[in-house]
Formats: sequence, C-alpha cells, structure tokens
Amino acid sequence: MQNRKFIKVLEIDLTAKKTNLEKRKDLVPFLGGVGTGIKLLEEKIKPEFDCFHEAQPIIFSIGPMETIYPAVTKVVALFRSPLTGELGESHAGLRLGMAMRFAGYDAIVISGKAKTPVYLYISNEQVEFKNAEALWGLDTEETGRLLREKEPGTGLRSILRIGPAGEKLISFAGVNVDTYRHFGRLGLGALFGSKGLKGMIVHGDESESIPDKKEYPKVYREIYHKVMETDLMEKYHGIGTSINILSLHHMNSLPTRNLQESSFEFAQEISGESFAEEKLVRKLACSGCPVGCIHIGIHRKRFADPYEYAWSGISYDHELIFALGSFLGIGSKDDILSLIEIIERYGLDCISMGVLLGWITEAYQKGLISKEQLGRSIDFGDTEGYKFIIENVIKGTNEFYKTVSKGTHYAAETYGGKDFAAVLGKHEIAGYHTGYGHLLGMSVGARHSHLDNGGYALDQSLQEPDGEKLVDDLILEEMERNVQNCLVICLFSRKVYDLDTIVKALKAIGIDYSSEKLMDLGRDIFRRKIALKKKLGFDYRKLEFPKRFFETKTLHGLLKEDKAKDLLSIYMERAEKICAESVDLFARTDDEKKSI
Repeated sequence: MQNRKFIKVLEIDLTAKKTNLEKRKDLVPFLGGVGTGIKLLEEKIKPEFDCFHEAQPIIFSIGPMETIYPAVTKVVALFRSPLTGELGESHAGLRLGMAMRFAGYDAIVISGKAKTPVYLYISNEQVEFKNAEALWGLDTEETGRLLREKEPGTGLRSILRIGPAGEKLISFAGVNVDTYRHFGRLGLGALFGSKGLKGMIVHGDESESIPDKKEYPKVYREIYHKVMETDLMEKYHGIGTSINILSLHHMNSLPTRNLQESSFEFAQEISGESFAEEKLVRKLACSGCPVGCIHIGIHRKRFADPYEYAWSGISYDHELIFALGSFLGIGSKDDILSLIEIIERYGLDCISMGVLLGWITEAYQKGLISKEQLGRSIDFGDTEGYKFIIENVIKGTNEFYKTVSKGTHYAAETYGGKDFAAVLGKHEIAGYHTGYGHLLGMSVGARHSHLDNGGYALDQSLQEPDGEKLVDDLILEEMERNVQNCLVICLFSRKVYDLDTIVKALKAIGIDYSSEKLMDLGRDIFRRKIALKKKLGFDYRKLEFPKRFFETKTLHGLLKEDKAKDLLSIYMERAEKICAESVDLFARTDDEKKSI
C-alpha cells in the first residue's frame, strides 16, 4: 500500500519512569494522525475505569506529510474526556508537529501517574523525567517562562504546559502549546494534572530526505500556489476567523446572551474588522505554514498613576470573541482580551468557560443560583463579575464552584436550567446558531465538535436542506475530515487538500494511496470512533436538544424540535448501518469495491 515500513510509537510510563520505542508495521495502513491515534486508543484505553485512572492513556500523533507541505502543521491528541466521559479529540499547532517530526516520533503514548509532579523532556536521543514541584501551582505564562530558562533550545522545540485549572482537575482545562495554541475543549489539561504531568518539552534535530526530488517540488509549488495566491485561505491571513462575527450577526446566527438572541447590537464594535483596526499588532504562523492566521491583539493594563501601563499580546479569533463577547453581552474589545488573558493563564478552555458563564448568568437571573452561592450578583456584560467567578472556579471556593468546574451540562443537571444550557452532547457549543446542520452536526460528531463535519457551513450553503441529504452530507464530510486528520492537515486548508491533491502529495513523498482507498480509511475511522464511544457509554438515543435552540432565530428562522429529532433518527440509522459493516476495508480488492 505504501513504502513506509513502520510507525514509530514512543511509550512513556510515568509511574515506572520508563520508556519503550516500538516500530509498528500494523499501523502503517492508518497513515498517522487520527488514524494511528484511534487505533492506539482502542488498544490502550480502559473503558472500565474513569478518565482519571492512571492506566488511561494520552496519545499524541502526527502524519507523514507533517511540515513537508504548507499548512500540514497539526498534532492530534486522543484520550477519554473528563468533560463528556467519551472520546476526547483535540488538535493543536505551532511548533509541536515539527518538533515531533524531527525527534523521530510518529506517536507518543503517555500512561501512569508520577509520584511527584514532573515535566518531560523528549528528544530524539532520550526521554528525561524532570522534577516539576517548583512549577506546580504556577500559571501557564510563568511556567512557560521558567521552562524556557531551564531548557534553552532552538526553534525545533515545543513547550506544552498546564495551569492551575489542570492541576485541580477542572473538566474543561486545556494544555497550552507554545503560548498561543492549545489542546482545548475536552479536558486534556485535567488528564495532565491527574497524572502529575505539568508539561512536556519536545525537541528534535533529525532530518529526513524526500525520495522523489523531481515530483515533490512540483507538487509543493502547486499546493503553495493554492494556499498563498488564491482566495481559498485569504480570510485566515487577513482579518482571520473573526471576520465571521459581523456576517453571523447579520444572518441571525451569532449566539448572544446565552443564546437568548442571535444578533448583537455591539457586533460592529467587537468585529474582526474592528479588532484589526484597533488591536492587531502581529500575525504568527505554525511551523511549516506560510499563512499566518494567528492574530495577536495588544491589551494594555493600567497599574499605577500617572499613566503607568503594562501590556500583553493576546491571541484572539472568532470563537473567543463569541464566547467572551456576544455570548456574555460584552461589547468591549479590551474587556474580551482581559477575559481571554485570565482564562488562558489559568489553563481553562475559553469557549467552555464562556458558555458556562452565560448559563450561570441566566441561572442567577432565574433564581436557580443564589447570591450566597455565587458570592455576588451577576448580569450580562459584567466583566469584573465574570473575573470574580473565574477566580472562584479555580479556587473551588464552595460546593457550587466545585460543581460548575465539571462543565455546563453537569451544572445544569445539578441546579436546573437544562432548557437554556447551550450544550450539545454534553459539550459547550461553538459560535454558531445557523440551523439544523450545526445543531445535529455538533451533537453527533465523534468529539461533539463543529469541526467534525462543518454542519454550520452546510446551513449557510443550503436554502432549505432536505433531511436525508443533510444527514448524508454530514457523514460524508466527517469521513473526508477523518482523512485530512490522518495527515493532521490544518482544517483551514481543507479546500486546498481535496482527495486528488492528497493522493499527489503522498505519492511525491513515496506513499501510494488512491482516493478510493483514502475514503475507505475515512469510513473505517468513522466506524471505529463510534464503536469506541459506545464502549465508553455513548448512546444516540440519550442525546438531548435543549429547548433554547428552538426559541431563538437562526439563519433559517426558528427550528422545530420534531424535525431535529427526525434528523437524529435518520442519522442514527445511517451510522448504525455503517457500524454494522464487517468487511475489512483495507483488504478489499478494486473489483470488490466496484461491487459495493
């Protein structure tokens, strides 16, 4: 199938402080990324134990095209999520993919629990277990600064770390990667904390040769042209994803004040255009990407008179502006940047924290939460009040704050208010309220993410989507994204890397796949993910759509609960049929595939 002989898997046991390097021939058909990762997770996960059991694995995986082609920059992490109890999948960029590549590892598997806090120093020569007791309790910024001082290195180095949120096992704690990127959303930071793992440094200085020195430059130039000289990725470099704020506002699709509304009167003030004009100071790119989609805004803080200021560079994008802006009724760029800063320093996920704050605000207004529990009153737009709540979530001040640290779904189950909790599949929503595509897509996606299947984009491309077609489109796109995620391609470049382009790109580096074989792989991963989720307790029949999603206008007007449930039934039927397939997709001959 391809010229690679094996996949190199580095296994790290924190309990025994031992490592093992395996060269796995059987993993070669899965390419890498989410393919390799889901196969390793199937082998290593312990469904009978909770997510914090020391035997549970954390898996990082890259693909064979990592940093060799433009915008192939990501690393996928796979684990059991503390937030949902199900499949956790998160992607991050900047330097980690490059560092793993040049350290010579296709995948890293971490299990066990350190007796005292440690950080790992991983290179192509060795793995060192280093004492992190002095770092425990520090925020992500200070931890990063000290690790850079302790472990000087080159640009081929990546630094991961958690903050107090991960140490305290908050269910939506993330892992900071090289300051401006994160493994977020599903609680990987809490798993680091449960294992006593404060951080990781990955450093490599190996090199690799390209087999086909004639074809590779040609294919590279074709891809580079699409990335840099067409409009396929222009918005990501220009204004960035925050360009979505105004367009979604005009479409009645921007979740506002805990989704009580879908447009925001201060949308212009917090738009990507306004951020670019008043706050943008620089743009950064992940290693191996020429685009530069990471937008850094300046945040000034007055700390003394007269006119004494400090400043920070804060990364912002659409999802953070939605979660800490419109969703909380905040119309000030400075206030949004100040919330991003405090949340990320503590090591929390910004989107989950923002959605939780929206639910807390409405629950307080409806009398489900008392002033005594909260420690003060709160209303939409109260930035200082939100900072107070965030601080108390980190401190675990009382039973209320300990409860909400388990996420919005758990909080609503405990205190009431499920009807207005903006969660789908136990996971806080992303920044869209576009229609049935987003509603269903985020509910059924393997990791309950809008990035699993792009349902929000299907809503915007179709006038009135037919139910069966919408379901088929969601499944097909998830399979296609599985292929892209085997290579851990940045999904911003998904239109650049269609199947034909991927086939050519792989062939130029000595890997022979047909587009049909790639889709077989995407379908197989789709099936494996669902099967694994079921082992962890997932059931389509238990999915709920909170009533709030049917009370607020979307791009297509008000949604109907009955139709949403019908779509879920169709999806469940389609997914069950795929999961029931017993044919080994990798063993099919071309003639067998034609008969299907």
